[in-house]
Amino acid sequence: MQGSDKLSLSDSPAGTLLAVKAVPGSSRDRIAGVLGDRLKVTVSAAAEKGKANEAIARLLAEALGVPPRCVALRSGQTRPMKEFVIARLTAAEVRRRLAAL
Repeated sequence: MQGSDKLSLSDSPAGTLLAVKAVPGSSRDRIAGVLGDRLKVTVSAAAEKGKANEAIARLLAEALGVPPRCVALRSGQTRPMKEFVIARLTAAEVRRRLAAL
């Protein structure tokens, strides 16, 4: 993926923190690219009762090749600007896997 070197990634004790721009209610689920320093993710799920957040977490887990339990929302529950924690991967590994998409 082009622009993955600009992503805001940082290591934490819980895992890698990944900044995401969420676009719920889209026509399909996909990682749309990089927007500024965030990963832009579109999902068809509505932004209600956490459905879009769950869909984004599943999509990130699939794209990064980790089990769904390794991806958790850290902040931005009701906002389009979110931060997810990716357990078991370093920031460098997350960047490498996203660059390969």
